[in-house]
Amino acid sequence: MIYTVTLNPSIDYVVRLNGFKAGITNRTESEEYYYGGKGINVSCVLAELDLDSTALGFIAGFTGEAIEEGIRNDRITTDFIKLEDGISRINIKIKAGEETEINGQGPHITDADLERLMEKLNHIQNGDTLILAGSIPNTLPDDVYERMLERLKDRDIRIVVDATKKLLVNSLKYKPFLIKPNRQEISEIFDVEVETEEDTEKYARKLLEMGAQNVLISLGGEGAMLIDEYGNKHKIGVLKEKVINTVGSGDSMVAGFVAGYEKEKSYSYALKLGSACGNATAFLSGLATKEKINDVLQKF
Repeated sequence: MIYTVTLNPSIDYVVRLNGFKAGITNRTESEEYYYGGKGINVSCVLAELDLDSTALGFIAGFTGEAIEEGIRNDRITTDFIKLEDGISRINIKIKAGEETEINGQGPHITDADLERLMEKLNHIQNGDTLILAGSIPNTLPDDVYERMLERLKDRDIRIVVDATKKLLVNSLKYKPFLIKPNRQEISEIFDVEVETEEDTEKYARKLLEMGAQNVLISLGGEGAMLIDEYGNKHKIGVLKEKVINTVGSGDSMVAGFVAGYEKEKSYSYALKLGSACGNATAFLSGLATKEKINDVLQKF
């Protein structure tokens, strides 16, 4: 079984306007909403790839109920901790020429709530995959990912970490199967400017030395690079198609990589399917669909 963890899920409310002016009433041209959160995004794309997953995390209030109902399907089992107070956050994305985001804070999570989530980790068995994705709410301790991995360290579990800075670095001692930084995040980790392909590879290999088994680096318009556990370098480009939305592309890439490796046990194929999923999401207003993934995959 694949488990995804989203500690602070959201409803992303996207509004499109001709122009935006502060201090007056602005009328939208169109509106959309999506059930957000990096782990949730991974589960949704895994479902498009015909893989089952269990979504873990915290939800609260009427928005939390909407998130749970909205993502549940035959391929996704929701097993969220339901908090007594507050509501799951609403993030507002204003698209009016340039994009403005207003992200909610989310509900308060107590120590008792966190322990309830930790207890759910006891159901994860040898051979399962755990995907930790996204930031940590400010009501949780900074080392929550470490606590989760410490609890699981004696089990043969495939760990995937898609997080930034300290969250990512502190997970490396648990030798995660996959990490997925981008070039900017590598720059922040090592406090250097990583701009060239040579520098990207150099610091990706340092992350291998620090404990990661595989390092997948998204390079935006340049594609993606993988340094695998054997030290082999893989590179793939992007398709030249109109980019509509980049939100969730990285999460889609993680889902595709995990699915590709699960099916073929090949890092080359995992990178190809991961890139296809990331591209497919970028070419749609929402997350990648099975139809779009297959279309993109044939063009790589």
